[in-house]
Parts: sequence; C-alpha cells; structure tokens
Amino acid sequence: MDSSLFLLPEGGAGVVEEVFLPGEVRRRLMDLGLTPGARVTCLFSAPSGDPRAYMVRGSVIALRREDAAGVVLMRG
Repeated sequence: MDSSLFLLPEGGAGVVEEVFLPGEVRRRLMDLGLTPGARVTCLFSAPSGDPRAYMVRGSVIALRREDAAGVVLMRG
C-alpha cells in the first residue's frame, strides 16, 4: 500500500519509496536522508498539525505538509 509521508500517524513508521517533489526541494530532502529504502518514523506534530517531526537515518527533521505529501511510502 502506498501513502504519503504526511499521512503517517504519530509513532508510525514506513519506508520511502520515492520523492515526488520539484528540483531543489527533492534534492534537499534526499540530502537529508529521505532516499528510497530509508525508514522514517513520525515523532510528533506541531499543535496546529503542521509542521511534523520525523526521524530519518538517526536525524530529526521537520517538514511542512506540502513537502511531506510529496514523499511516497511503502507500508504494509
């Protein structure tokens, strides 16, 4: 089952399948470790729900909804 990173519930984990974002944003996220095969865990979200914090390859990163929505996960 495919889903976007933003739909991952707090405490949930998934594996990156692909990053579907334009040029510089895609490159930056991939530089941060969001590459195919990387395991990502949603740690928590801001009180408003956006941005959300994710653990990827030992680092915590915060992503806005529109950026996280472009990261496709394989979940099963």
